[in-house]
Amino acid sequence: ESGVIPYAKMGYWDADYNVKDTDILALFRITPQPGVDPVEAAAAVAGESSTATWTVVWTDLLTACDIYRAKAYRVDPVPGTSDQFFAYIAYECDLFEEGSLANLTASIIGNVFGFKAVKALRLEDMRIPYAYLKTFQGPATGIIVERERLDKFGRPFLGATVKPKLGLSGKNYGRVVYEGLRGGLDFLKDDENINSQPFMRWKERYLYCMEGVNRSAAATGEVKGSYLNVTAATIEQMYERAEYAESLGTVIVMIDLVIGYTAIQSMAIWARKAQMILHLHRAGNSTYARQKNHGINFRVICKWMRMSGVDHIHAGTVVGKLEGDPLMVRGFYNTLLLTELKVNLLEGLFFD
Repeated sequence: ESGVIPYAKMGYWDADYNVKDTDILALFRITPQPGVDPVEAAAAVAGESSTATWTVVWTDLLTACDIYRAKAYRVDPVPGTSDQFFAYIAYECDLFEEGSLANLTASIIGNVFGFKAVKALRLEDMRIPYAYLKTFQGPATGIIVERERLDKFGRPFLGATVKPKLGLSGKNYGRVVYEGLRGGLDFLKDDENINSQPFMRWKERYLYCMEGVNRSAAATGEVKGSYLNVTAATIEQMYERAEYAESLGTVIVMIDLVIGYTAIQSMAIWARKAQMILHLHRAGNSTYARQKNHGINFRVICKWMRMSGVDHIHAGTVVGKLEGDPLMVRGFYNTLLLTELKVNLLEGLFFD
C-alpha cells in the first residue's frame, strides 16, 4: 500500500458534483476489499478509469486535471447484500476518442477490474450522451428496412439455427437450410463456431446455403434468407467472405462478438456501404456477463453493439438451455429496441 494515493482526497470523489448532459455516466457494482471504505473504492475506480495512476506525478499539473478527472458522485448499498455498493461515476466526454469503442472500453473496463482496492467489480449500466453517441454509426438498417427487404409485415420473423452446428457437409447443410425455409421459416442461420473447418469450407457452405435460399424462395413465393457467418481469423478474411456472400445475393451476414470491438465496427461500416443486414452472435459474453458481482452486464454490451452498428444481436430468453431472468431480459430487449428509456430498477435500467 506504500505510496498509493488517497483517491477520494485527490478529487475523484465529489458528492456535490452536478452531472452534465454531455457526461458519460457509468454505474459500477463494487465489492471493496475488507477494510476499504466504499467511497474510497468508488473514487479509486473513477481515478484508474480516467486520469489517475497509483501515485502522484508532477505531469498532472500540465493538464486540466480538474476537468478530466472522473468523479464518483454517489454510492448506494446494494439491497440484500452487506458488502456490495452501487457507485455512480461521471466522465468528461473529451476523455474518449470519437466513434471508437476500443478507446471507450480501454478506459472504462481497461485496468480497473484488477485493482487491489476492490474484491470484485461489475459494470452494470452506462448512459451515453448524445454528444458522444452521434459520433458512432449506429445500426446500418434496422427493423423497418429489414421488413421492407423481406416484404413481411405484421408479425415477428421466425428463424432457427442449423443443427448439429458442426460436422455436416456443405450439401447436407444446404439441405437443412432448404427444408427449414420451405417449411415456413423466414431465416436459417449459422451458429457461432461454424466458420471454415475441414469438413465444410466457407465457400462450399455459402453456395449450398444460397441454393437452399433461392429454391425455397421460388417454391414459396416469399423472400427467404440465411445468416452466413463471415467470422474469420483476420478482418481481411472477413471482408473477403462478406463480399463473396454479397455476390451470391444474400441479404444478411453475421459475425461473432469474440472478433472484438474494432472488427465489429469495421464490419458494420462495410455492411452499411453494401446495404447488408448485419447480425451479431453474442458468443463469449457469458464469460463476463453471468456473474452477478464481477464483469459486465449484458445490458452494457447491448448499448455498445447498437453504437457499433450491428442491426441485431442475440439478447437472451427465459426458456431453453441458457440462464435468463425475465425482467432482466425484458430490459435487454428494451435497450435494443427503444430510442428512449426511463429508469426501471426492476429491469436493471439505472439511467434515463
